[in-house]
Amino acid sequence: MARSTSPRNNGLDTPRESRRSIRPNYDPEVFGRLSERFARFLGTARFLVYMTVFVLSWVFWNALAPRDLRFDDYPFIFLTLILSLQASYAAPLILLAQNRQADRDRISLNEDRAQNARSVADTEYLTRELASLRITLGEVATRDFLRSEIEDLVKELRAKPESDAK
Repeated sequence: MARSTSPRNNGLDTPRESRRSIRPNYDPEVFGRLSERFARFLGTARFLVYMTVFVLSWVFWNALAPRDLRFDDYPFIFLTLILSLQASYAAPLILLAQNRQADRDRISLNEDRAQNARSVADTEYLTRELASLRITLGEVATRDFLRSEIEDLVKELRAKPESDAK
């Protein structure tokens, strides 16, 4: 069956069929997490101890072992190659881990800014509400004011029959 080339099948709402590729397919998130773990390990004292033990063992073996058992003589070219290879892989992985951390920090900073903006807006709203309540309460008659007004009216009413009787 021939595939239809109508616009309906090539729309943005229709996923494309997966194509086979000879390139390796990897999940960038998994690779990123792996690089962060590796970078975190490279920054530990444990790594320094392991690396020191490895290098000292290499040097002692190739300096003190019988000549026919040595595999890397004095300038230790093979050791230099291994350490250079390790460094050449470690540097980009550390940079990748730093970039991922910078991205997380940027997202966190944006979320903090948004939260702060919401807090400022809430505070301004509450401030306006308090101000309007104060203004409204300034116009409301208090209990003492009402009591004094009633007492004045009572005095007037008591005084009125005396003035009417005269």
